[in-house]
Amino acid sequence: MSQINTFIFDIDGTLIDTFDMYMPAMVNTLRKHGYQIAPEDELPTMKKLFGITGVDALKIFGVRPDEIAPIQKEWFDAAYERENYVKVIDQVPEALVKLAAVDGNKLGVATSKLQDEYDHFKQQYDFAKLFDSAITSSDTKKHKPDPEPILAAVKKLGSTPEQSVYVGDTINDLKAAKAAGVRFAGALYGSANPDAIKDADYPLTTPMDLLKI
Repeated sequence: MSQINTFIFDIDGTLIDTFDMYMPAMVNTLRKHGYQIAPEDELPTMKKLFGITGVDALKIFGVRPDEIAPIQKEWFDAAYERENYVKVIDQVPEALVKLAAVDGNKLGVATSKLQDEYDHFKQQYDFAKLFDSAITSSDTKKHKPDPEPILAAVKKLGSTPEQSVYVGDTINDLKAAKAAGVRFAGALYGSANPDAIKDADYPLTTPMDLLKI
């Protein structure tokens, strides 16, 4: 088994907790446009659609194709008004600093965020400087659970799937990692649905568990 030296990260739910920023804004925006969600279905719907691209979330929900682009823009505008709800997940900065300090390690990102969202993320958090490269949803035609974003990240970092691990918090992250032939570290500590990723190669109860890989 090859030595792991390439760590590729999802962002939302893995490095920062953005659930309360994005998902209530999505529900409110959908309701404004006549897409009803029963109160008891709110949380399951939010958990199901968290951590994938906005377009994919709206498609899965059943938004009409001609309404997807305007609703996504309105949703994201509303979400960024809730940015004060975002929290850095405990121990993430410390774990990344320690990983980056290991000789030969490479750190990158493969995220469902758009490029301008990733640029904003980089400005907000010092630890983002530790990433050598990033693949955003603007860089690939296909998105998780397709392996294309992870494979693009592996290539950009000059690594191989055998040397790589993808760190994520959703079932789509796990599926994408398996399809890409990389090992999967499940961020149980930040997942909205930890049961879905309990079969990870490396189940992480805290970010510091990354140092045991």
